[in-house]
Amino acid sequence: MTTPARLNRSFIYRSVQFSEFFANKGEGLPKHEHTYSHGTVCITGSCAIRKENKEIVLTPKDDAVNLVANEWHEIEALENNTIFVNME
Repeated sequence: MTTPARLNRSFIYRSVQFSEFFANKGEGLPKHEHTYSHGTVCITGSCAIRKENKEIVLTPKDDAVNLVANEWHEIEALENNTIFVNME
């Protein structure tokens, strides 16, 4: 079960909300959904993005993943000192 990650900083730039999270293994954003889409990118470490019947492992080498509105998803760090950013 994913436990909540620590929000490090959050700001708006040109109408885009950036939220940076620090997470250790097993931490992240537990299963949820919302009315807006957002992109997620991994800055350091690695994380699993889970949605519907799919799991994607995201590392700093990967492009951002788009998480669509009104679809449940969760993000979980797979190693300590993982940093990921949500952009909405």
